[in-house]
Amino acid sequence: MNTKIFLILFAIIVFTGCKKNMVQISGTLVNPVIGEYIFLDELKSNELVTVDSMKVSDKGTFSFRKELKLPAFYLLKINNNNFLTMLLAPGEKLNLNAYHDSLNYPVSVTGSEGTESMAEYNKTLRKTITELSGLNKIYTQYIDSANLPAVMESLDSTAQKYLTEINTYTKKYIDKNIKSLVSLVALYQQVAPSVYVLNPAKDLNYFVKVDSSLSILYPGYEPVTSLHSQVMELSDSKKGQPIAEPAAGKGAVAPEIALPTPEGDTVKLSSTRGSVVLLDFWASWCGPCRRENPNLVKAYNLYHSKGFQIYQVSLDKTKDDWVKGIQDDQLGKWLHVSDIQYWNSIVIPIYKIESIPMNFLLDREGRIIASNLRGEKLLTKLAELFKN
Repeated sequence: MNTKIFLILFAIIVFTGCKKNMVQISGTLVNPVIGEYIFLDELKSNELVTVDSMKVSDKGTFSFRKELKLPAFYLLKINNNNFLTMLLAPGEKLNLNAYHDSLNYPVSVTGSEGTESMAEYNKTLRKTITELSGLNKIYTQYIDSANLPAVMESLDSTAQKYLTEINTYTKKYIDKNIKSLVSLVALYQQVAPSVYVLNPAKDLNYFVKVDSSLSILYPGYEPVTSLHSQVMELSDSKKGQPIAEPAAGKGAVAPEIALPTPEGDTVKLSSTRGSVVLLDFWASWCGPCRRENPNLVKAYNLYHSKGFQIYQVSLDKTKDDWVKGIQDDQLGKWLHVSDIQYWNSIVIPIYKIESIPMNFLLDREGRIIASNLRGEKLLTKLAELFKN
């Protein structure tokens, strides 16, 4: 090949690759302040790093370009109280139209799916904040009134209604966007300083759900690894509480698990209600687990048609090893989930797993019937349950 032609082709390939990864961020600010600067900050796990800045034109226009290999969070910022959080993906061309003093509530934002989704969520959140602020104004009006106690009771009831509504909306938003990094942002929204929409103690299952999904999709991204550390700490803090004692006695409801399948779909343990379920913890690297798998295949083939299901949770280190183990042992007929976190898996502290294989047999309502049934013991128990 002619050297000159080769160099031209190489330049085209390189240029095309850069263009594909290049993100363009442009916009117009309404009523701009002459000489005002706008900043582009990258969001790390514990800090913001300014990566670019420019003076807004007299007409309010600005433009940035940034090369990205993976989706990531950035902020457009006038100051620390006036910013727009963006989720940018390679190749996107974001265009923003906003008032210069209200970036977080843009008039319009297009060209970036993640940023558009967060802006839509912010509209609902802002409505809730406005409603709560209105209640505070009513309280101020009655502060010297004899009717204040009755008014406060009514206001508290209404405030709780608003908080419940935004909590429910946020959970639905996370469920809808469970494979997107926007679900991570939704976990930490506030209606007032230090008043969070989701409570890590009460809503731990949603922190677990987001962690499980994003840890597989974005394993090295700092905000995701930071979430995983938080979830592990939260789970550890629950040790000793009833939810962490699934084997404390027969009749206890097995704690919820919501983890991704090999295909990336999040499947809850509670979705198996209505079936007798073997909740089994294993890994492809675990020799005793692999030797027990033929017994599970036999049990499944015998009793699945009668209402038996297996929900198998892997503690594998990599997705490839996990999937190969499923294929090699011919386990593909039942449900498989994992967060691919090895002994750092979220299920470890919740179920107090110290060794595998480990399993729990659940009735049709999700209550524990027995634990660590293997080989003939499992088949004998299933024969007893399905004898009629």
